[in-house]
Amino acid sequence: MTFEEMRDIIVETLSCDAEDVTMEAKLSEDLGADSLAAVELSMALEEASGVTIEDDDLPNMKTVGDLMAYIESHKA
Repeated sequence: MTFEEMRDIIVETLSCDAEDVTMEAKLSEDLGADSLAAVELSMALEEASGVTIEDDDLPNMKTVGDLMAYIESHKA
């Protein structure tokens, strides 16, 4: 999954501006993701990437970069 693909999913799921989505952007503080939105985002990313994001791992992912690193490290 490319950054651009992830950015598009984040923008669609969180209804935020594309220019706000950077690798350093914090999901809750910068992009407005509450716990429900974070779950919706993880499901959308799972569908697009084919990588399962474990519920226990989700709270540890604070930034867009954290999500990218998780998906890259868990690809089959």
